[in-house]
Amino acid sequence: MFKIAVLVSGGGSNLQSIIDSIENGYLNCCVEYVISDKKGIYALERAEKHNIKNMALDKKELGANLSDEILKIIDGKVDLIVLAGYLSILKGELLNKFKNKIINIHPALIPSFCGAGMYGIKVHQKAIEYGVKIAGCTVHFVDEGTDTGIIILQKAVEVKDSDNAEELQQRVLVQEHIALPEAIKLISENRILIEGRKARIIN
Repeated sequence: MFKIAVLVSGGGSNLQSIIDSIENGYLNCCVEYVISDKKGIYALERAEKHNIKNMALDKKELGANLSDEILKIIDGKVDLIVLAGYLSILKGELLNKFKNKIINIHPALIPSFCGAGMYGIKVHQKAIEYGVKIAGCTVHFVDEGTDTGIIILQKAVEVKDSDNAEELQQRVLVQEHIALPEAIKLISENRILIEGRKARIIN
């Protein structure tokens, strides 16, 4: 069984999309751990409801040691780390041990509206301000940079003239809930071939 750890920082709707995809048979894998970087978030309640091991590693308490603590918990126990609305930056040995085995979902079409400080509603506000006609989401591998890893797949949505940031965010979120399980499925079935900066999907 392909095993994953899901890292969260908020409500966990992307976590729920993974859980739903497992329960409806789309994904042949299991969530071994749900780990948050703050206490008392709803994503942990979602995990609890589905009897998934969960814990909060408070970034305010652990500081620079946060990634090392995550590694201690999951090393040798999972095949893939999934960042599902996780806002802390992973560092150090965790990145080395899980090279090309950590993925993230970002609410924009990278390389647009990404990098330091670009998360949550801020991304959609910038897209609206810039006047783009197409927005979307990106699933990518995590490397030492911020949103700089190899792109696995992207989903696009039209930006309407009447959109505000919240409306755009909700439409992009629908695509996030499709894209993240799809990327996990491709990886779990060994259907991603990395060639330089490109991730080729094998049919």
